[in-house]
Amino acid sequence: MVTTRRLLLVNGPNLNLLGTREPGVYGTATLTDVERITSDAAASDGFDVRAIQSNHEGVLIDAIHAARDDCLGIVINPGGLTHTSVSLRDALTGVALPFAEVHISDVHKRESFRHFSYLEDVASVRVIGEGVDGYATAVRRLTPLIP
Repeated sequence: MVTTRRLLLVNGPNLNLLGTREPGVYGTATLTDVERITSDAAASDGFDVRAIQSNHEGVLIDAIHAARDDCLGIVINPGGLTHTSVSLRDALTGVALPFAEVHISDVHKRESFRHFSYLEDVASVRVIGEGVDGYATAVRRLTPLIP
């Protein structure tokens, strides 16, 4: 049984490059900034955050599986795995935790292959195109759904 009110923050492939990768699309905030923004928003709702970023799908899936033991919800920016990973979707539905899908850019205004998400129909919350502030929005919209 989970006793700490904790969220898992998951950032997928290439998000370690935030701040330097395509600043015109993703801005200049870093992954450290994202983790701070998410933690601050969660703290104001009485939650702490465990964060993970990996460029390896299996590492992300293992972290999602482990969240069953000590997290009440998940905030995830799956990066490019959004459009390709049935396995990531299965991990999220398999742990049965509410989750928020976050995208820094407006994926619907980008290349057509970015318009589809394997997570969109199973996510409790979706936040798209708000920049890194979208992580705080995701937390504020997700936490009321957690008993």
